[in-house]
Amino acid sequence: MQRTVEPEEAAEATEAGAAVTEQDARPAPPRFWPLLLLAAAVLPGAAVVLVGRWPEGPALQAWRTVCLAVTVQAMPFLLLGTALSGAINAFVPTRVFTRLLPGRPALAVPVASVAGAVLPGCECASVPVANSLIGRGVTPAAAFAFLLSAPAVNPVVLTATAIAFPGNPAMVLARLLASLAAAVVMGWLWLWRGREEWLRPAARHTGHRAGHSRWTEFRQGFQHDFLHAGGFLVVGAMAAATFNVTVPRSVLDTFSGSPWLSVLFLAGLAVLLAVCSEADAFVAASLTGFSPVARLAFMVVGPMVDLKLIALQTGTFGRAFAVRFSAATLVVAVLCAALIGGVLL
Repeated sequence: MQRTVEPEEAAEATEAGAAVTEQDARPAPPRFWPLLLLAAAVLPGAAVVLVGRWPEGPALQAWRTVCLAVTVQAMPFLLLGTALSGAINAFVPTRVFTRLLPGRPALAVPVASVAGAVLPGCECASVPVANSLIGRGVTPAAAFAFLLSAPAVNPVVLTATAIAFPGNPAMVLARLLASLAAAVVMGWLWLWRGREEWLRPAARHTGHRAGHSRWTEFRQGFQHDFLHAGGFLVVGAMAAATFNVTVPRSVLDTFSGSPWLSVLFLAGLAVLLAVCSEADAFVAASLTGFSPVARLAFMVVGPMVDLKLIALQTGTFGRAFAVRFSAATLVVAVLCAALIGGVLL
């Protein structure tokens, strides 16, 4: 005779089955999780002890001085840039950008490059904005020119460059012209050689959404950009300080003594450090052992090609686009910085 299942028993069985399913769905812990836990508990303490035994070392003092100087000098510009970027994202409609562009793509590219001055934010913000422009009908070449120029030619970055290089307006002008030239060349290069199958636009919203508070969008955008860029600023300041303190002078002389090697070395360093565009001028100013042209290359390449930008472009437009576009941008940015810097500096 079959026993009737009570509702309470059925509910308990359902809950038990759900618990088993949830437990099975949970990811298994790492294979060596006890060792990882031990390392996480021991290594920070060991580092604190080792640093504590050398609190007054000249190298450590120099490292702290450079790191704090770069961070403190750049922080006001990072705050201003992310605040203005959040305000534009929340209060300025995207159609404002589309109406300013000419209908012919070849003419839209330089106009979009100059229009990058109206987005005073870091390079992290320019990627989703460029994606939004493409989604609203802007030719990809103009959107990519805007993506490259916006972090490098906006007033916040140029003002930070003028303060980082006092009494040297030629450096500010050289950065402006080299960045604009690289953005325009890359836009035209996409018109000439770019292929639609390389591009995989992702659906990411930027700007105001109907029914949402603009002030909430501003706060969220500012918070995201500042925390995202601020972390890279601190890492970049630490890397610059480590570079200044630990790299032997003989190594620097090997690169700084050659005009082309110094340019290529600092261009590669800009890709690796991934410093925010509002702060890279202060990092470049601290690299006093290199020529002005090499430091210009650092400031032109950084806002256009670095590790975080390559990751953002891969996630937004696809790997096929990011690999080709980043490699071409690096070459064009280095050449523009070398040519214009050689004339003005």
